[in-house]
Amino acid sequence: MTTRTTPALVLDGITLDVRDGDATRRLLDGVSLTADAGELVAIVGPSGSGKSTLLAVAGCLQTADDGTAILRSADTGEDIDLLAAGAAAARVRRSHVGIVFQQPNLLPSLTVREQLVLMTRLRRILPPSASERREAEERSAELLDAVGLGDLADRRILALSGGQQARVNVARALMNRPELLLVDEPTAALDRAAAEQVTDLIVDATKRFGVATLYVTHDPAQADRADRILEMVDGTLTGKTGGDTAAA
Repeated sequence: MTTRTTPALVLDGITLDVRDGDATRRLLDGVSLTADAGELVAIVGPSGSGKSTLLAVAGCLQTADDGTAILRSADTGEDIDLLAAGAAAARVRRSHVGIVFQQPNLLPSLTVREQLVLMTRLRRILPPSASERREAEERSAELLDAVGLGDLADRRILALSGGQQARVNVARALMNRPELLLVDEPTAALDRAAAEQVTDLIVDATKRFGVATLYVTHDPAQADRADRILEMVDGTLTGKTGGDTAAA
């Protein structure tokens, strides 16, 4: 059970409406949750219930109409506004949020190592210094070892299996030392063995790197690995039996 201190992530009253023809449809209806550093929170629920939309808001990919979304910086202790728009949203996302999409969207022209190093360069306006390049190489080696791909660092992506690509996806999301990790069904296209390996990595990374993780999944076995399980139904979030399910 996770000890509650100051949460790393606080979402409060997140509401989002979209136009649907002449009508307005509510995708998120006053959603509130917290997650601590090193805590894995699974979000389950039927397709279309708002799970991925919630991750998009938390990841600065979509702006809510109402509510607050705050992430506490591990380096400075400052509160970061996850509802920032425009260029500010991009800066927050690149520096503080790691996203593991269902489809890895890896670049076939790059090696496994280069996929990770690219993430550090996207954060910067100026070219990296020699020390920054060295730090990026060391960080990529650390993460590839952590996901069991250290020996494949110089392979092209197309030479990897689906399960191996999913592991690169996880390592890439951790490259910039995020405080928040958002995981959107990364194992949907994998067989059971590969899916379990990827879930093991996410559970381990959450604890090892002290990130707050929101993990969207349809798989009960994966959800049961979480510290808490929350259920999304029609844009609202409730507690669900399993793990530490204290109301968020």
